[in-house]
Amino acid sequence: MKDKKKKNKKAKMPSTQAHLPIAEIKDEVAILKDGTLRKVLMTSSINFALKSEDEQNALISSYVSFLNSLDFSLQIVAQSRRLQIKPYLDKLARIEHEQPNELLRIQIADYRAYVEQIVDIGQIMTKRFYVVIPYDPLANRKKGFFTRLKGVLKPAFTIRLKEERFQKRKEDLEVRVRQVVGGLQSMGLQAVEMNTQALIELYYSTYNPDIAFAEGLGDVDEMQVEKS
Repeated sequence: MKDKKKKNKKAKMPSTQAHLPIAEIKDEVAILKDGTLRKVLMTSSINFALKSEDEQNALISSYVSFLNSLDFSLQIVAQSRRLQIKPYLDKLARIEHEQPNELLRIQIADYRAYVEQIVDIGQIMTKRFYVVIPYDPLANRKKGFFTRLKGVLKPAFTIRLKEERFQKRKEDLEVRVRQVVGGLQSMGLQAVEMNTQALIELYYSTYNPDIAFAEGLGDVDEMQVEKS
């Protein structure tokens, strides 16, 4: 009898996915459970310290003007991750194996061993920068008390968007994206919208850093997702 109660208790426990804010990712947009949308831009960086004083002042002025031009909030994220060097080493091994010239094959082998040695000595980190652009048709202050209370007590509570409403909100979000891209370009930064595959990989590596480093996610189009 006790074993049966334990099984029932385990069955009622919500999955980890129920506590995540993301409902789904489609059409290059992250849809949150509260019905709001997110677009993510991956941006280049600028070595501010190497700029002259005039260039630094010009960048600061451009950045202030960019922020003042926005009538919505955005999130700037900097992520440091261990560099996944294994795919590069595997590629070198294939080139080495297919190389008919013995001298070049030896040089490739030496170079591959040199890279492996560097990786073993210290962890090589890579840093990437993202800008998260939100779209919320209704500000949180306009939501009713019971709606906000339900979101706290029931983390799995999800607002499912109809396709027509999703497309309309996505169009409004695209307007913000173009504004942000233009502002970043005025500072000499390049920005690229992340597609669906890149978004899933980003959130996957964010919530599962150790697993993502050891095992890649693969092509999402070939994955089968079990719907609850």
